[in-house]
Amino acid sequence: MTAQNENRTMYYGKGDVFVYRTFVQPLTGLRKIPESSFTERDNTIFGFNCQISLKGEAFLSSFTEGDNSLVVATDSMKNIIHRQAANYQGNTAEGFLKFICEVFLDKYSHIDAVELTATEVPFDHVLVPKGKGHENSDVVYRCSRNERATTTIEVKRTPTGSKIVKHSSGIVDVHLIKVKGSSFYGFIQDEYTTLPEAQDRPLFIYLDFDWEYSRWEDCTGADPEKYVAAEQICDIANTVFHELNNRSIQQLIYHIGIRILERFPQLANVQFKTNNRTWETVVETIPNSEGSVYQEPRPPFGFQGFVVTQEDVNQKKAADSTVGASR
Repeated sequence: MTAQNENRTMYYGKGDVFVYRTFVQPLTGLRKIPESSFTERDNTIFGFNCQISLKGEAFLSSFTEGDNSLVVATDSMKNIIHRQAANYQGNTAEGFLKFICEVFLDKYSHIDAVELTATEVPFDHVLVPKGKGHENSDVVYRCSRNERATTTIEVKRTPTGSKIVKHSSGIVDVHLIKVKGSSFYGFIQDEYTTLPEAQDRPLFIYLDFDWEYSRWEDCTGADPEKYVAAEQICDIANTVFHELNNRSIQQLIYHIGIRILERFPQLANVQFKTNNRTWETVVETIPNSEGSVYQEPRPPFGFQGFVVTQEDVNQKKAADSTVGASR
């Protein structure tokens, strides 16, 4: 393989491949953490929107010469994902994607690598009457419009077998509003500044998380104690937002990341993409009320990107120890 081909971007695939399977093996035995009551996932509905990409030097002639002799039709890719979903024996999205990638590599020897991304199509239990109260239905679910878990796995062919070369888990479209206990002040004031300082403001944020394991084996669910569920990540974010009197979104996501990595040392890092959707004040004070009136913010919107690593956790521990020793 030439250096040029090694560095060439070349792939093709299929997107919006929706696949639903019912009654997948439940995910149980997750590690308990103080911030979350989530300890198991029943996996009654296992639904995803998938995007698959095939990679390999063998596909070059299909681009340069229109030679389709080695092309796997994208419709066939969709069919493989659908049919093979019935053969998956695990209980996590990460394990499912790894399984599908290896199916492609086993069947088509000219494929060098397969990258597969899945975004969860979440379903929530509906409540039904039971006695004098209510309980979760075990047969009726409601399609959720809330946050969605995401997963990306790339499996590459090597001389000694397949190898995961890329993996990340995540959750997108987390929308949180804190009505008090957030501030933003002390920033640069110059001739371009029109934003007033805020000692206490409602803070509305959109968050996307991604996290990577130090060992990819931990993400498959084979050892539930090592698996990190998206629901637990969300619960940590909710708890830190509740507890922290934050001075900025930047400070907030740093502390969320630190807490996540403290709870789950098997993770290498947590990556944040956040968006500031703080409401605009219309009526600041209301007689005989602590409330105000707000409207949707107008664009443009502020955003932040940040990665918290285990090294940040170690540095914070060292700093906290120093402060504690000086008291």
